[in-house]
Amino acid sequence: MRSPIDPFTPAVELAAAIRGKEVSPVEVAEMFLERMDALDPRLNAFCHRADDDVRKAAAEAADAVVRAGSRSSSAARDLPPFLGVPLPVKDLVDVAGWPTTHGSAGADRRPATASDPVVRRFLDAGFVLLGKTTTSEFGTLPFTESPALGISRNPWDPDRTPGGSSSGAGVAVAAGMAPLAHAEDGGGSIRIPASCTGLVGLKPTRGLVTNEVIGVEGLATSGVVTRSVADTAAVLDVLARHDPGAWWSPPSPRRPFTAALRAELPAGLRIGVLTDSPIDGIAVDPACRAAVDVTLRALESAGGHLVDTPLPLPPADELVGSFTTLWNLGGAGVPLADPDRVEPHNRVLRDAARAVDSWAYAEAVRGTQRLSRRVVEGFVAGFDLLVTPTTARLPPRVGALRAGTDEDPLAALRNSYPLGVFTSLFNVTGQPAVSVPVHHDDATGLPVGVQLVAAPWREDLLLQAARALELALPWAGRRPPVG
Repeated sequence: MRSPIDPFTPAVELAAAIRGKEVSPVEVAEMFLERMDALDPRLNAFCHRADDDVRKAAAEAADAVVRAGSRSSSAARDLPPFLGVPLPVKDLVDVAGWPTTHGSAGADRRPATASDPVVRRFLDAGFVLLGKTTTSEFGTLPFTESPALGISRNPWDPDRTPGGSSSGAGVAVAAGMAPLAHAEDGGGSIRIPASCTGLVGLKPTRGLVTNEVIGVEGLATSGVVTRSVADTAAVLDVLARHDPGAWWSPPSPRRPFTAALRAELPAGLRIGVLTDSPIDGIAVDPACRAAVDVTLRALESAGGHLVDTPLPLPPADELVGSFTTLWNLGGAGVPLADPDRVEPHNRVLRDAARAVDSWAYAEAVRGTQRLSRRVVEGFVAGFDLLVTPTTARLPPRVGALRAGTDEDPLAALRNSYPLGVFTSLFNVTGQPAVSVPVHHDDATGLPVGVQLVAAPWREDLLLQAARALELALPWAGRRPPVG
């Protein structure tokens, strides 16, 4: 670790430096708070700051390190793995004592009385909660330009979106305001901002990481955006724990995900590729295709074999219809103080959801499950890994995705299809998928991610492949102009 403190130090290295008493959690917290003061007025990553809480938690972490004694003592070895490492939380989940706005001007802003199970796992792992990050209202759009939380901007080009809906998470990590950040993904909301801001973003298998309740029939899950594959694996070890209170939760993994990174990528993997949009009429930007090309060359060099087997995609209208029926429920369960202040597109989605009776909804869920089964069975028969662009286009300019919303409240959702067209399918199937920043577009100066997809429960293979790409196409040294 470089001195005094490098804000771009990976979280695993930062945690090791804290345990080794090379740096104090108090120093680390102050450094990130100062960067938030300097950068966030322009970028708008944070919607709730609780600096006194941050300083108190950092001081408690510093005391714990002192009490543990030398690095080699048993007490030091028993310290939580991320003791003293700051981490912000997306403003869709509850943190006790803090408000949860869900990105909405209509939300009830009374402080939450209890923390979500994901937040409790972060706290058990020693993280210092660094405030809450911006999101689109209810997470239904892949960008944040809202009446409630303002405009979140990309540190690679502040005139462009950082993607979303975990917009603030991506901005905070990319700009060095946090070493990593909690994010949630119901249609691409971890992977899209990871691609737009040059980060690693993994969506776990459905059910591997549990929240208080199952989000949108299992489309949604929690994770993190990070700068390194090692950080992603280490945090997944924290989050992927059996939850006996959840409606469904697998046993805790038998081996740590970090152990997968110590093994070579298996030779002979069947590598599939999907570069054309699953929905007709959506063009794929040449820079996004280029990201796929460099990825395929790297995986072939690592011993993978490209296969021509097509992914058995459902008809586009069936896919969109299945996804939309569930997606309409994105705002369900959100405590509202003033429903009239909900944004127009979410009011339309809410009305559409209310127009579907319970029988029709159950049929839609069953249809979605059958669709998912067809895709996953075809995937397992044909591939070990699938490579796609993360997004079909580069990050749009701020305001571009809202074109036409004065006449049609759902225009922003349709305008956003190119950002989510490759990601949302795997929320339906529940497969693990990761975006890694393998490419940099010289014409725009923007990072470009590629999406890797594996069979359900094969996060180990996904992490191995991501690590192989990190070694072959290193991105750690890239820094955005703002930050």
